Amino acid sequence: MRCVIARYPFDLTRTGVLASMKGVRPDLVTGESVTIGRRRYPVKQVGLVITRQDPRDFTAGEVTRAMTRLGFTCHDRPEAAPVGVGGPTPPNPASALLGGTGPAAV
Repeated sequence: MRCVIARYPFDLTRTGVLASMKGVRPDLVTGESVTIGRRRYPVKQVGLVITRQDPRDFTAGEVTRAMTRLGFTCHDRPEAAPVGVGGPTPPNPASALLGGTGPAAV
């Protein structure tokens, strides 16, 4: 499939993208992303690998459109972490009643 990214034409194929991304470790997803194989990559990282251009030269939208046309699943934002994962543990109000120490004890 022929597409234009950063004003340059590219002939991309699904198998070509899969081959290019094979062995590439995904960066942390903080914005738009695309699932390639079993991994989820930031679209700017995919654009960097497949075009060999500076990510400042193209938009995430250009890469997202190309990946969608090739049949890859694109995502608008990263998946949310499950509730209770990665955050601080809230104090237990019962510990103050039992004479415990910590932020809840006064």
